[in-house]
Amino acid sequence: MLLEVGRGFLGEAIHLIGLVNGRASSLTSSPMLSHRADDVLAFWFGSGADYGRRHKRWFEKDAAFDADITRRFLHQYEALARSPAWLDDDRACLARVVVLDQFPRQMFRGKPRAFSTDQLALETARLAVERGYDAGRLPVERLFLYLPFEHSEALADQERACDLMAPLAAFAETDDALRYAIAHRDVIRRFGRFPHRNSILGRSSTPEEVEFLRQPGSSF
Repeated sequence: MLLEVGRGFLGEAIHLIGLVNGRASSLTSSPMLSHRADDVLAFWFGSGADYGRRHKRWFEKDAAFDADITRRFLHQYEALARSPAWLDDDRACLARVVVLDQFPRQMFRGKPRAFSTDQLALETARLAVERGYDAGRLPVERLFLYLPFEHSEALADQERACDLMAPLAAFAETDDALRYAIAHRDVIRRFGRFPHRNSILGRSSTPEEVEFLRQPGSSF
């Protein structure tokens, strides 16, 4: 059963993970979905010796990379945006966050739709942390599992992002994670939103925000 996207989506989804023959049965447990989750992780994090390393492509503007993500994963993104799938194990949950939080930023770069599943990604990240899915995962995996908190325009989520990112500063692959988390938090403390999203989302900028946007690095 598919649920409408909205407030409490994951809470309802978890509630609908029913009992079949006396055992919990989930939409995330089918071999097909698990295989696709692994495909997402291999594409994003690499395979073999590359898995767990830092990749420049993650945070660079690259039209070819954006197009590749769209070609490979647009349909998977659209399916997850309306489905409670990939919630009941740590790898699948991580893949769900990557698809709902990272992929739209590439597929819909510069468009409102880039942020349209941020709330679903955040709810998934909260669930993952609550269940301890982040424990024992590699630093780069934890980075992307926590990024939905950093992408939120709520100060409480930003504070949580800083707390979660702090331990990652000890690893070479994620040594700047806390610095970026603090920078995002400080913008939300100052403006209550990310000014660089204003033009994309059709929001009017205040004079202070306009001045801020003239500064280097204001758009991350």
